[in-house]
Order: sequence, then structure tokens, then C-alpha cells
Amino acid sequence: MSEIPEGFTPHYRKSPVTDPWEPLYSRKGEAAVEIGFRATAAHCNSRGFVHGGVIAALADNALGLSVGAAIMGQGSPAPSGLVTVSLSLDYLATARIGQWVQVTPRVLKTGRNLGFADAIVSADDAPVARASASFRVMA
Repeated sequence: MSEIPEGFTPHYRKSPVTDPWEPLYSRKGEAAVEIGFRATAAHCNSRGFVHGGVIAALADNALGLSVGAAIMGQGSPAPSGLVTVSLSLDYLATARIGQWVQVTPRVLKTGRNLGFADAIVSADDAPVARASASFRVMA
């Protein structure tokens, strides 16, 4: 139950927001940055389900990192940052303590000023949420 899927390593991007949810893991691919974690009580609400806010925050993180990676992969200079313009989630099912929760993004489009991406959030490979976001590219 404590196995981490192949290719995932400790997440390289630390933040005071996500510190209470460590350990977090990420896997950089050519097209996206996936984020995953083994759900613990620190991720859950009082009913033992992974809190929707945790799912939203980590989806936002993975989507933004993926848009940034896509911009750099096109030969453009690294943006000084990305700011979330819009984030939308549809919750499909619950994730529970002990499950491997993973955000798998897909970058839809990047431009000079905006980037767009969506993601499926899964728990033990079963979809629990879908997310979509747009980001302002900071010069």
C-alpha cells in the first residue's frame, strides 16, 4: 500500500501551502508534470475523504507547472511566473486514506500571455475529479 508508482520522486517544488501535505511526489514527462501522494489523515476531512481543497490546490499546482514546462519546451524563455486566472473542478467520486492520489495534466494551449490545461485526478487509477485552468504568463 505504501508503494510509489514508477518515475515519481519527491516533489521538487516546496511551498508553505503544501508543507502539511508532505510527502508529495512528482513525475516530469515531456508534456506534463504529474503530482501524486499517498492519502493520509492530513489530506482528509472529518469523514476520512481527501478534502476537495487539497485536490483543487494540487491540481492547480500540477496544471501550472505543466503549462510552464510546455512554454519552456517550445524554446521560449522560462516565464517569471504563472498566475491562475481560472480554476474549475468537477468532483466525480471520493478518495480515501491509503489510496494513491494522482493529478495527470494535459496542456491544451500556450500563448504569449495565457496558457490552458486540464487534468484528471485519480485515486488508485479511478477518476475522482476533473480540473481545468487558465494561467496568465508573467514576463
